[in-house]
Amino acid sequence: MVEASFYRKTDNNGVICDLCPHHCKIQDGKTGICKVRKNEGGTLYSMNYGVISSAALDPIEKKPLFNFMSGSYIFSIGSIGCNLGCLFCQNWKIATADEETVKFSEKNVPPAAIVEAALNTMDRGNVGIAYTYNEPTVWFEYMRDIATLAKEAGLVNVMVSNGYIEQEPLRQLLPLINAFNIDLKGYSNDFYKNLTKSTIAPVLATLKTIASNGNHLEIAYLVIPGENDDAVEFEKTVRWIKDELGDKIPLHINRYFPCHKLKNPPTSIEKIQELYTIAGRYLKNVYMGNV
Repeated sequence: MVEASFYRKTDNNGVICDLCPHHCKIQDGKTGICKVRKNEGGTLYSMNYGVISSAALDPIEKKPLFNFMSGSYIFSIGSIGCNLGCLFCQNWKIATADEETVKFSEKNVPPAAIVEAALNTMDRGNVGIAYTYNEPTVWFEYMRDIATLAKEAGLVNVMVSNGYIEQEPLRQLLPLINAFNIDLKGYSNDFYKNLTKSTIAPVLATLKTIASNGNHLEIAYLVIPGENDDAVEFEKTVRWIKDELGDKIPLHINRYFPCHKLKNPPTSIEKIQELYTIAGRYLKNVYMGNV
């Protein structure tokens, strides 16, 4: 583990983590909401630095990125932890784990080893490294160090994220990350509060910052029946994307299946097609996923 970035010391060996909008106040010996940033004696540590839970060579379209280096592959890695509490999380086993309870992960993997592994798959069509599977924000330091070496080696970096990150750490990543896929999980703060234990405003700010900086950006929207599938509200969301980010931003409208704690029925194909048609009135690059 290494000392974390973006935190402030408080009284009685307490700290406040400023990596994400939760701004967790963490007492000595405790962790934040993500379970992987721990206060030990007034110093905040990243407990998942060097921890790899999963690695695979994936088609880049699986991230999903359809308008960035299409047809190539990308070496994809995940760690543990997450700063959201999505009831419908598909990767909840690694997202809700902490450093002490994960038994199947590889530990103490140095950044250079990840870059070497990525370089060794270039003959199979690999173009870089994707930080994915669990939320990369909560392994910021590890991702940053890998991405720095990867960029020096001529590899591209891709971040697949929920977008729940503060602006300063995000700005530190912008020179390193070539392409982002950000989950826009719903269209209202109530949805974010009730189903993800977070808020929507920071995610919208993340999207605007990435787009204004010129990094490649694609958005994924998981359609959950009865939660974020209202056609009128969805149209407002798509109009926001067009007005604030531009009509060329790719949007992936994805079908939901029951997972983790949420048991709503799967999204109908008809609903996906309905929202796809609505999005097509405003955006030039719209895709249906999980269908």
